[in-house]
Amino acid sequence: MGKMAFIATGDAFVTRRIPKEGYEGFEELQDVIGKHDVAFSNLEMTFHNQEGTPAAVSGGTWAMTDPRCLDDMKRYGFNLFTTANNHSGDYGESGILATMRHLQERDMVFSGTGANMAEASRPCYLETRKGRVALISVCSTFSDASIAGGQSGEVCGRPGLSPLRFSTTYHVTQEYYDMVKKLAEATDINAYEDYGIKIGYVNPKPEGVANLGKHIFKLDTENWVDTKPQPRDMERIEKEIQEAKRQADVVLVSAHVHETDHKDFAVPPQFLEIFSKKCIDAGATVVIGHGPHELRGIEVYHGGLILYSLGNFIFQTETVSMQPYEAFANKGLSTDMKVGEFMNLRSKNGTVGYPTLENIWRSVMAAWTMEDGVLTQVQLYPISLGMGELRTRRGTPVMAENDAVLRYLAELSRPFGTEIRIDGGVGFIDLK
Repeated sequence: MGKMAFIATGDAFVTRRIPKEGYEGFEELQDVIGKHDVAFSNLEMTFHNQEGTPAAVSGGTWAMTDPRCLDDMKRYGFNLFTTANNHSGDYGESGILATMRHLQERDMVFSGTGANMAEASRPCYLETRKGRVALISVCSTFSDASIAGGQSGEVCGRPGLSPLRFSTTYHVTQEYYDMVKKLAEATDINAYEDYGIKIGYVNPKPEGVANLGKHIFKLDTENWVDTKPQPRDMERIEKEIQEAKRQADVVLVSAHVHETDHKDFAVPPQFLEIFSKKCIDAGATVVIGHGPHELRGIEVYHGGLILYSLGNFIFQTETVSMQPYEAFANKGLSTDMKVGEFMNLRSKNGTVGYPTLENIWRSVMAAWTMEDGVLTQVQLYPISLGMGELRTRRGTPVMAENDAVLRYLAELSRPFGTEIRIDGGVGFIDLK
């Protein structure tokens, strides 16, 4: 395989075209991205011209954009993509299939969605001069209607995304466990489940386990949250990694994960740590995380690299061209309201929410080099998305003018035993 260079970015929520002549800072990004054999990004949109119908539930903002924005992603220099994220199903099954079609028409290599579960789960392969690269993609943040369905002998599968489901158990001390029991009794929140137990359709909870609806609590000596990947999904992805390892020189895994089980949103949830390490153990070299729209730490594990979240690369959510009826009705607003007015109301004219959060508008591009199948170098290039700029400019990436975001990422990575050295405005992880 020789020497091979990779670069990865986080979420691309793209709603505006790049001018033909580019923009100030565009060429500098192109130069950095273009130096690499493999360049990855998460397509946090559906790409079609109303070729799908709005889903009843969206990933937040119903995300649809002009398919020609895919051409702009190629202009940056990207050649490998994931389509598995919380916006995949914003425009239903037809929107998923339309997005796939527009990607295929442009010969863009992607994984994470498909016409059925097998297709959504399987790796895509990027052929480069230096070697063959596989990408397997999953998403933990979704509405149930977005999940791809498996095929049976008589019924076809369902278009959708490759899910990473997980369980959550809240461990609590006796004091809080008693509170859970009292709340359940006082509110009858478990009445339907209790009836199912009575008639034998539902198994009773074991001793020391209680629930409030779907939330499970376990008696313990301290309070903590236990999240774990669903075994069925974990096994499915491990099999895909093992097959990809047979068929490619390098295996990458993309994981779109919004969730956290900590007060600090920048701390990855336990299930993502477990999942990522199992992926490396199964044969992946790098796990590329994204989803929370901000950075999370970096871990070097058993010769592999885990990027728990690369934050945003493009974040133009405020200039989406249209929104469906539910976007307005769900907030008690007039359904003939214009999108710009809706965005003003949602952010109170830019005084609350995303416009005010520094970490939404700064991130890194993570690059690494492999030689003969071994990870040898990691570089981190800081980018800025223009916090404080006008809506028409905010969310478009340029190279950052200082290393503040690198110092912040170094703090996030230290608990994982990862030290980031900063030199000349670039971060380095020195691999031993």
